[in-house]
Amino acid sequence: MGYGTVTLIGAGPGDPGLITVKGAEALRRADVVVYDRLAHPSLLPLYVRADAETVYVGKKADHHAMVQDEINALLADRAQGGKNVARLKGGDPFVFGRGGEEAEYLEERGIPWIVVPGVTSAIAAPAYAGIPVTHRDASSSFAVITGHERNDNRESASREPGAAEQRRRWDKIAHAADTLIFLMGVENLEEIVQQLLGNGRVASTPVALVRWGTWAGKQQALTGTLETIVDLVREAKFRAPAVTVVGDVVLLRERLQWFDKGALAGKRIVVTRAREQASEFVELLRAKNAEPKIADAPEGFGEIDEKIETLGRYGWVLFASAPAVQYFFDRLKDAGKDARVLASLKIGAVGPATAEALRGRGINADYISKGGTGADLGKELPGQVAGVRILIPGALETDPGLEDELTDRWANVESVAVYQTSIDGTGADLVRERLEEGSIDVVTFTSSSTVKNFVAALGDAKVPAGVVIAAIGPSTAETVKTLLGREAEIVAEEHTILGLLRGLEGYYG
Repeated sequence: MGYGTVTLIGAGPGDPGLITVKGAEALRRADVVVYDRLAHPSLLPLYVRADAETVYVGKKADHHAMVQDEINALLADRAQGGKNVARLKGGDPFVFGRGGEEAEYLEERGIPWIVVPGVTSAIAAPAYAGIPVTHRDASSSFAVITGHERNDNRESASREPGAAEQRRRWDKIAHAADTLIFLMGVENLEEIVQQLLGNGRVASTPVALVRWGTWAGKQQALTGTLETIVDLVREAKFRAPAVTVVGDVVLLRERLQWFDKGALAGKRIVVTRAREQASEFVELLRAKNAEPKIADAPEGFGEIDEKIETLGRYGWVLFASAPAVQYFFDRLKDAGKDARVLASLKIGAVGPATAEALRGRGINADYISKGGTGADLGKELPGQVAGVRILIPGALETDPGLEDELTDRWANVESVAVYQTSIDGTGADLVRERLEEGSIDVVTFTSSSTVKNFVAALGDAKVPAGVVIAAIGPSTAETVKTLLGREAEIVAEEHTILGLLRGLEGYYG
């Protein structure tokens, strides 16, 4: 058996949207994923196969899940066993990420490896805090410096102890560039400041620390000067991980602050939605701390495949959501068919978002409900429907309003599951933990089935009174009241993702 390949992947600084396309593709191919503390936890359920082995090797100042020698040996062992290994690191693997050392270890043993660069926190964290590292009026250069030196006694016995003071030439560092960026330097901030002052940097030089840079709901920024920053950090109990920026560019934050502004800034929001729409919602929420909701196909496709083969029997096909459109057309494709099989049928859609999903498949809906619920479409559907066969592809657990309204009009309705919604176990555990520790501000529900699955996944866990509940419409709000025993504080006036976003902004704005 030949060796597998180790791919050293930069996960980016935190925001899961900042991983590169090539990095995401490598994660999808991996048999084993070895990941760090600063890689966003949502990257694993988003990109890693369910059958892949995942190994956490994160490090904090006071605790290492594995020391570097053990990590190196792990990478080699899995690759020598023929596995393709993804080594997922926060930021960029070759910027104070120990990636060079891991590559050396693999190279010495003849193990194939490649590197996928990532967005470094040295640039991204200041950017998300509104601090450009260069600016024509403030800085024409920047330098990235480690905030702490290696500790060979703790980390490895494979090299001679390093001569830290010989490597850290503070007389050179202090004036190396207009902007100085220190990574991993919070614990040594007092020494860094003393060295910079002792080597000619003026006390009034602006300084910023950006903690958990680019992480929605977690990012914090603290500004001061070389003279004041140590006391400010101590008073605020500002802890790692943080990037320290020294230079006049820090003053630009006052005008360029963007990520931590707005009505939803810093709000930690649980998003319960089929994954594709969750992604849309998460992108719209500029400040969020969302737990991914997984949309799975139901077990077995026999029923929907049978319906597809006999579509000519139906007068209408009705879609209540964008995921229903996506999964229905996925089944069409797998059956070797396309939109032409719908040519003789009338197509109905609940609201503009569902209609837009149909247009993306080349279908213009014959009727789009004015209201945003399935019941609205059932009431509004034009013409005589008594005795008409109507097919409703949708979720395994769906709001019965559409079917009930059509049945009351004597239509011959057949609902069939093309997907199911559920919270994955990891997501449920995280939500439960964060509810208990009080680190969630809002839980959003976008259908009655998401409420049911949320309650089932969390078991005995309760949504505390201080956590706001937002529902996409009145039927979902009614399910919240029934199952959670409380009113939803926010009920979207427009029953779409955009409507829910506006409801959240209105509530907090």
